Formats: sequence, C-alpha cells, structure tokens
Amino acid sequence: MGQPSFEASNAIIYLTYGAFLLIGTGVAWTMRNQTKTDFLSSNGTQTAFPLALNFIASALGSGILFSYPELATIAGVQGMLVYALASALPMLVFGFLGPIIRRKCPEGFVLTEWTRQRFGTATMLYLSFMTLVTLFLYMVAELSAVGQVVNALTGLDGLPVIIVQCVITTIYTSIGGFKISFLTDVIQGVMVIGLIIIATITIGVETDIQPSLIDSSGLTQANLLGWQVVYILPVAIFTNDFFLSQFWLRTFASKTDKDLKIGTSMATVGLLCILTLVGSTGLIAAWSGAWPGDPPQAGSIAFFLLLEQLPSWVVGIVLVMVVTLSTAAFDSLQSAMVSSASNDLFRNRLNIWFIRGMVVLVIIPIVVLALRAPSILQIYLISDLLSAATVPVLCVGLSNYFYFWRGFEVVVGGLGGLLTVFIFGTIYYGDAQAGADLLLVSQGLYSGDWGVFGAFVAAPIGGFLWAFAALGVRLSIQYIMARVKGHRFDALDRPVEVGHRENDATYEETLIPHKSGRFF
Repeated sequence: MGQPSFEASNAIIYLTYGAFLLIGTGVAWTMRNQTKTDFLSSNGTQTAFPLALNFIASALGSGILFSYPELATIAGVQGMLVYALASALPMLVFGFLGPIIRRKCPEGFVLTEWTRQRFGTATMLYLSFMTLVTLFLYMVAELSAVGQVVNALTGLDGLPVIIVQCVITTIYTSIGGFKISFLTDVIQGVMVIGLIIIATITIGVETDIQPSLIDSSGLTQANLLGWQVVYILPVAIFTNDFFLSQFWLRTFASKTDKDLKIGTSMATVGLLCILTLVGSTGLIAAWSGAWPGDPPQAGSIAFFLLLEQLPSWVVGIVLVMVVTLSTAAFDSLQSAMVSSASNDLFRNRLNIWFIRGMVVLVIIPIVVLALRAPSILQIYLISDLLSAATVPVLCVGLSNYFYFWRGFEVVVGGLGGLLTVFIFGTIYYGDAQAGADLLLVSQGLYSGDWGVFGAFVAAPIGGFLWAFAALGVRLSIQYIMARVKGHRFDALDRPVEVGHRENDATYEETLIPHKSGRFF
C-alpha cells in the first residue's frame, strides 16, 4: 500500500479533527445562551434535506469498513446486499411510525418519553436502561473501529486518535448540545457522500479484477449464511434502531410529517448506495487477489488489503473519510446519551452540566473497553439481541386495539425473550455455558451452525410468549383481587376515547387510560 508517511498521516488526521473543532465550537458558541429544551432537542425545526443528511451521518461509522466487506467475503453478493438493505430500510420506519409517536407524545423527543406516558415510569426506566446500554455499546464499537482503522491505514497507535476524538466531540457538543450535533452532521453527511464517491471512482479505476477469480471465489452463489441473514439482519437492525436515541431526536426535529417522510426516504436511498459500495470492496478485494492474501487474512480487513494496491493519496482520502464518519457517529451518540439521561433519569430537572459531566465520566470506561474490544460486529449483535427481545412487545402498545397492554407485559416479555435465548442455547448445544455464551454471541455471526439464527428467532417469539403469559397472570390476579374486595373487575375496560384535531387537517383518536399507574 502506498501508505502515507508518519508526518502526512498525522497531518491528515489531526487537521481534519482541528477543522471539526473549529467549525463545531464556532457554531456552538453562537448557541451558548439557548434554553435547556433547545440544548436537548430541536422539535419541529428541520426540513427534509438536512434531516436526510443527519440520518445518513448518524447511521454510519468507521466500523462499516470492517463489517460490510467482511460479510461480503463470507456470504458473498447475497449477504452483502441483504446487509445493505437491512441497514437502510429501517430508516423508513421512522418516517412511518414517527408521525404516530409525535402525535401521541407531542412534547417528547425520545421514544422513552412515549413509553412513560403509555406504560408508566417503571417500564420507561427499563427501556431507558436498554437504550443507554445500547448507546454505550455503540460508543465502544465506534472508538474501537476508528482506532483499528487508523492503525491499519497508517500504522499509528489508535489511542491518541481515540482520545482526541472524545475531547473534540465533547467540547462542541457540551457547548451546543443537540443542535450542534445536527449541524455538524449536515456538513459531515455531505463530506461522507463526496468522499465515498471519490474513493469509489478511484478504486474502480486503479483496481485490476481477475475474471478467473470471480467464479472460483464462489461469492456469486447463494449460501447458508446468506439465507440466514435474510432473517437475522432485518430483525436485528430494525429492532435495534428503536434503541438509538439519535434517530428519535431527528424524528422529533422534523418540521412536518412530510419532511420526515421525504427525509427518511432520501436517507434510505443514500444509505443503500453507500453501504453497497462499501460492502462491494470485500468482493473486489477477493476478485482482484488482494484477499485473502499470503498468509490468508481475516475478511474483516479485506478493505485495507485492497488499499495496499492503491496509491498513498487514495489512502489519504479514505483517512479523511474515516475521521469524518467516526466524528459524525460519535457526536450523535454523545448528544443522544445526554438527552436520554436528562429526560429519562432526571426528568430534565438536573442542571445540564451535571449530565454532561456524567457522560464524560462514562467515556472513560468506554475508551478502556474500546482498546480491548472483541469483534465490532459482535458488539452490534449483543445490542441487537437485547432489542429483538424487547421492541416487538413494546410496539404492541402502539395499537389502540391493545389498550389493555401494560408495562408489566413489556418488561416480563423483554426479559423473558433473553431467558428464552439462554434456554434455546442450552438445549441446542447441550451445555448451559454455551447457552450463556449465545447471549453474548461469542461465536459471532459466522459460526456455521444455526445457533445465532435460533437466538434471533427465540428472542422475539419468546418475548411474546412470556408477555402473553404475564398478561394472563396479571389479569387473573386483578380478577381475584376484585372478587375478594367486592369490586367490579375493570382491567379490560376500554379507556376513555378523546378526539383531537391537529392543524385542522388530521384527526386521531387518543386513548386515555383509567389509572395513572400502568405497570400493573
């Protein structure tokens, strides 16, 4: 690889970070006197195009340079396309469900606020814990990825880069809050699209594909993993996106429902193109002879093996793209963690600087774990499994037909789904330790058996089975208590229906529960 020199690599990396520091702090300083509400959210202020760029920037990270090419080298064209589609299409969900959530919870800015209103405080805290854990894991994965990418591209130690990125994003998000994250994501989204176009054209011109390797690689053929991920990845990514507060902050930030639908549609198309191009580098690496190399290398570094055949200036472009991707993703995760913690744990009553300080303290273990992190894809899969157990039973509450659904069912269902994964793993592998390891997806996605596939089937189905069992238990207890106390059994009474108009254009029926306590 025409690897940039030590001096050039440092100059590219730190000048890029310096540019984001100047832009971020400069714009954030103009917002320093904003209210706490404006610091945490920007409800109803953004149009379609900046929303689209924000969804793109928030959905990407430097980890895509490992995970998408890796899957392409293992599951071929089929797996790569499924991964790209499964990652891009969930953006449409925010365009579809976002207007519903916004009408049901007009003052909110994260999903947990709707959860509190619909299911009560206990369920909200449960979902908030899952959300914060997911954000924590994504921050670990992002820092781990950027450190590994910088090391692979330049040979530099990744730790200083990780620390500088944390410091810079903390500075400008601390001053400007969500709004500065939104504005920098617009800039970073444009840069990412431009850089990927340049890198794609360059790789296409400079790379020599050998036709004989296309057939012998077998990557154009269907395979077991390729069929398994047709189910695994849509379930994993679709449910996990519900836990990512940065998407909900942008959903609530849309000026109108039309802006939201157009923005998410544009983001879906953009993400699909970007992720397909990035994943294709794994195929190109295999078909050009760059991967697996001699001695054979892991598929996760296929993209970097491909770069070894290209001039150093191409690596420089990719390096700028990596810093841009990672900074955009990490500042979105930081602002999302601040907004979620402030709203969920402290009801926005605690001084925002205390929240910021707590997030800074949390970043310390994140950096430590990022330096020791296992496979980045494994980190994503752990959080995906958590969401696959919880989100389906949570979404039942969106339907007015299930007005009797309570937080008790959501919590029991979510935890029960995880227990079902453990039970499945214990039975499938014949060992309780292997069942516990399946919860951590310790064998990764490419184990060659049906363990991970079964886990992602067991999580949502087990969640529903436990949730409906919990519903039966709750109704039975409430019926017995009503008979003992001589009261009428009213647990299945339909809540009061209240109609309201919004902008004199839409009409929706809202259900107002009988009681303030909705957990049981």
